[in-house]
Amino acid sequence: MTAPGRLSGKVALVTGAARGIGAATARRFIEEGAKVVLGDRRTDEGEALANELNALRSGAARFVELDISSREAWSAAVADSTKAFGGLDILVNNAGMIRVKPLEETDLEMFQKVLNTNLVGPFLGIKAVMQGMTERGGGSIINFSSVQGLEGRENMSAYASSKFGVRGLTKTAAIELGPKGIRVNVVVPGPTKTKMTERKGWTDDQYNEAYGGYPLGRMAEAFEVAEVVLFLASDESSFCTGADYVVDGGVLVGKPRT
Repeated sequence: MTAPGRLSGKVALVTGAARGIGAATARRFIEEGAKVVLGDRRTDEGEALANELNALRSGAARFVELDISSREAWSAAVADSTKAFGGLDILVNNAGMIRVKPLEETDLEMFQKVLNTNLVGPFLGIKAVMQGMTERGGGSIINFSSVQGLEGRENMSAYASSKFGVRGLTKTAAIELGPKGIRVNVVVPGPTKTKMTERKGWTDDQYNEAYGGYPLGRMAEAFEVAEVVLFLASDESSFCTGADYVVDGGVLVGKPRT
């Protein structure tokens, strides 16, 4: 008999789940016994992943098209999840976007678009799931910040602002939702091999040279970040809330000696 998984009996909604860290997280959740709703705007990739995960465990995954900046889309996704699986115990606010431009060239439209995705999206997600989680006796919400949510970065005014904001949202939500049994934490990944960081024609050595100027000297694989998300989703982190979980290979420990 197979031993119960770390998320056995739990239901999760993962945003940005069609690829990258979101896909790696969904896969680990399925492996550990959860049922998973994959939320993304990339319908072809999302449905393909759902089919792949259902081949591992029949009926354990479903895809919903989700624009995380839309309150109506969130309501529909949560209603679909509840109808299919009975409710939600875990929310992973992974979806995000990055724009790299000098502050002088960053217009209001771009700034607002990044904030709507990276900060307003998680806010709407929390609002959409909190009542249902409360009724189920609690849950775990995992938001995504970045190393640029802990230090500034040239040409990333919109991105850094949004990721600093996610950390403030997380800590405030942890205070307010803790009495309801809902834990809220934030994952802070460093450079990770995903479509967002992909550069056409680059080799692994080129990636590591560009992104690896810190203690571990390489980029993260998506599954390495997903393992931390799994810990925060599971009961193993039952006394953890309002905290930053840094998965950055040492980016933030200090500048290397030259």
